[in-house]
Amino acid sequence: MSNYTEQDLEQQLKPLSSNGFLAFFQKIWRWWLGVWYNFAEKHEKLAHLIYMVFFFIVFSEGVTIIQFLIMTFLPYAFEGLWATPFVWPAVALPWKDAAGNALNYAIFNEPVKFLDAANNTILASTQAQVEAAQAAGHSLQVAGLGNFIAFEIAVFLAQCINFPLQRNITYRSHGNPWYQAMWYFIGWVLVSIFTNAVWGIINPMLLWWNWNDVVIGLLKTVLTGGVSMVIFFFIFLVIFPDNNKVAARKKAKYEKLVAAGAPAEKIEAAKAAYEKAQYAADLSNAEKEAHTAASQLNSKVMKYFAHTKKSEKLASSPKDTEEAKAERAAKAQELFESAAQAIDTKNEKDAAFEAVKAQAE
Repeated sequence: MSNYTEQDLEQQLKPLSSNGFLAFFQKIWRWWLGVWYNFAEKHEKLAHLIYMVFFFIVFSEGVTIIQFLIMTFLPYAFEGLWATPFVWPAVALPWKDAAGNALNYAIFNEPVKFLDAANNTILASTQAQVEAAQAAGHSLQVAGLGNFIAFEIAVFLAQCINFPLQRNITYRSHGNPWYQAMWYFIGWVLVSIFTNAVWGIINPMLLWWNWNDVVIGLLKTVLTGGVSMVIFFFIFLVIFPDNNKVAARKKAKYEKLVAAGAPAEKIEAAKAAYEKAQYAADLSNAEKEAHTAASQLNSKVMKYFAHTKKSEKLASSPKDTEEAKAERAAKAQELFESAAQAIDTKNEKDAAFEAVKAQAE
């Protein structure tokens, strides 16, 4: 029998908000957590995969929305550069605009956009074409180098948000953040070049068809963001590797050097690398176990109180029987003991996590 009381179990749950509207959604959220943690307890590996994919998509799409919002307004901060074309390398396509200027394919493809008196689109890919359009009195639109700079700033700011979210929540990595950030930046530059190359053939067509600037910004964000998201999923697997697998590889390398009688310096270096990787793995495992224990405790406490609340409602029914009451009482005791045991487990896992963190001090 447990020494805990119902009050001890209640303390494991945060009180509901005094605002009825918020309390309603808190109840729904707690119900969902109960369903999820029950599933995670039975299907640990599948739950981990679902968790990782879910948060990866949510964060990626979230920063894509932020990127779009920034792109909706930021180009106006660079209005002075709208008349500067940024087209490289310019490869002429077989289509021309109303002024006879060739549309171009380019990795970086932000021609200057004008509208003539008849609302026809004029795309200027060179400074000479820009000057000719200006001399003709055509109306300058959002495009050119100013739009390119605004887009790259929007993407960079979005990735500054995405990186810590993915590192700390999705992948729960404990690797060197500066090293990971460096490779993330390199990956972002390479992916940006690739997505710009894809966008380079789409953008001139949309400008030529005179699509709305906001729609173009949305399509650019979705297309380039979607491609980037798929590529970054695999990049993240490299940047944020499974710590246990890394430790296993470092250990195998260390043992191989020892068995081969390698020089002492190499063995010591391999040993230090292995111990460092093993610490990261132990820290990651301890954090995961502490988080899991807290989650399962929350789930079991909610199950107990949901059962007791249901039992109270059934007890007021004239159709309720003594046999049914006895069954519910036995079930309540079982759920109570399970929740009480979960408190002990959580305390143990929290202590183990703190002990591993203390090793680094």
